[in-house]
Amino acid sequence: MPLRVFEVKTPSHTAFVDVTEKVRSFVREVGPKEGLCVVYVPHTTAAVFINEGADPSVVRDIAYKLDQLVEWNDPNYRHLEGNSAAHIKSAIIGNSRVIPVADGELLLGTWEAIFLAEFDGPRTRRLIVQVIPVI
Repeated sequence: MPLRVFEVKTPSHTAFVDVTEKVRSFVREVGPKEGLCVVYVPHTTAAVFINEGADPSVVRDIAYKLDQLVEWNDPNYRHLEGNSAAHIKSAIIGNSRVIPVADGELLLGTWEAIFLAEFDGPRTRRLIVQVIPVI
């Protein structure tokens, strides 16, 4: 089962980096006609999600609402590193996605993109992509 680890540099404290083309290129390179593509980020303050990639205001709105829901400096947080909000946001969004592959292509919707979500940056994150062929 083909696997690739990508390094993704995040530019700011909160950022959504479109990784669709990295994932799509890898799927095309390894070439299964049918299967599943698993996209996973092994970090507790980052996440992976799929949403609209055509209009950048969509991800800005997501960041805005997450910031409203999970404030950064809540005095009731107990985590000693001071980044509890990043852990909470990551837990809400999730650290992996599974995307079907058909005819050698990711089955994403017309406007869909894959994003690595950063909640405690800037950092260099690992993005693990594995393609599982269906026989």
